[in-house]
Amino acid sequence: MDVGYVWVSLSDGFGEEGLTPDLQVDLAPRNPRELRLCNPVMVASGCFGYGLEYAAFLDIQRLGAIVCKGTTLRPRAGNPPPRLVETPAGLLNSIGLQNPGVEAVIAEYAPIWAGWEVPVLVNIAGETVEEYGELARRLDEVPGVAGLEVNISCPNVEAGGIAFGREPRMAAAVARAVRRATTLPVLVKLTPQAGDIVAVARAVVEEGADALTLINTVRGMVMDVEAGRPALPRGIGGLSGPAIRPIALAMVYEVAGAVDVPVVGVGGIATASDALEFLLAGASAVQVGTACFVDPQAPLRVLDGLVDWMERKGFSCLAEIIGSGRKGGSL
Repeated sequence: MDVGYVWVSLSDGFGEEGLTPDLQVDLAPRNPRELRLCNPVMVASGCFGYGLEYAAFLDIQRLGAIVCKGTTLRPRAGNPPPRLVETPAGLLNSIGLQNPGVEAVIAEYAPIWAGWEVPVLVNIAGETVEEYGELARRLDEVPGVAGLEVNISCPNVEAGGIAFGREPRMAAAVARAVRRATTLPVLVKLTPQAGDIVAVARAVVEEGADALTLINTVRGMVMDVEAGRPALPRGIGGLSGPAIRPIALAMVYEVAGAVDVPVVGVGGIATASDALEFLLAGASAVQVGTACFVDPQAPLRVLDGLVDWMERKGFSCLAEIIGSGRKGGSL
C-alpha cells in the first residue's frame, strides 16, 4: 500500500487545498485482482441492501466498499414476520436470507454496480459446500462484482450458514470450494459461535481466503411477555448493534494477531471512536451495519471522524494506525 499524504481540493470537503491522510487499504494484497479501497469504512451485508436503497440519503461513492445482502443460489422468501425486535443497545433479527437469487443479482444489480466507483462485494451463502462453489463460479467474471464475502456464519437459516463456521474442517471445505471456483478476492465472514475462532480463521486462510470479516451476529432471544412466547417466530435470532461490540473487538484482536491476511472488523460500530478501536486492535477496515438503520449517514460520519482524528493526531496514513493498539504498541 502506498503511504504518505494525498492532495485534495476544496471540492473534496476537507477545506482549502492542503494535506489529508491517505486512507487507502488493499484487502487482498496477495490476489492479482486486488481489492483496493479508497478508505477503510465499509457497510455491512444485510444492512445496506444493494446500495441503491441508500443512494438518496448519502454519497455512496465516498464509501470504502459496499457488501450487498446475502445471496443464495436460488431465491429465498426468508423467515416469517416479525423479523426484527429491538433490544437494549441492539437489534435482534431473523431475516432468513431473503433475496432474489444469484442470477437476479447478476442481471439486475451488477450492471449498475459496474458504473460505480465504490467496489461492491457480494455476500454469498449456501446450504452445501457445492453451492458455495457454484455461487463463486457464477460471480467470477461478472462486471461490477469486486469480490466475495463468504457467509459461513448466519444464525437464521435451517441449513448451511453457521453450521459451516463452527469448526475448522467445515469452514476450510467451504473456503477451498470457493477459492477453486473464482479468482475474485475472497473474504470469509466468521461466527462468534465458533468453538475456537482462531483455529477457524487459520483454516480458511490456509485454503486461500484473502481476508477475514468478523464477527457476524450473536445468537439471542427476546420473549413477548404479554403473548407468553418468543417475539420472533423462529425463537432465536441474531443480535447486532453496540451490545456486541466488545465481543467483536476481542475476537478481532485475537484473530488479527494469529493470521497474516487483512481482518475486517464489524459489530456495533456507530462512531469514529468505535471504528478506531477496531483499527487499533488490528483490523485493516471496518463495516458499519445496524447503525445505518438509525442514521443512514452513519458510515460517512465515521469516515469524517476518522479523518479528523488522524489529522489531530498527526497521522499521515492508515497503516500507521492498524494494530498500533496491540500489546507493546503506543500512539
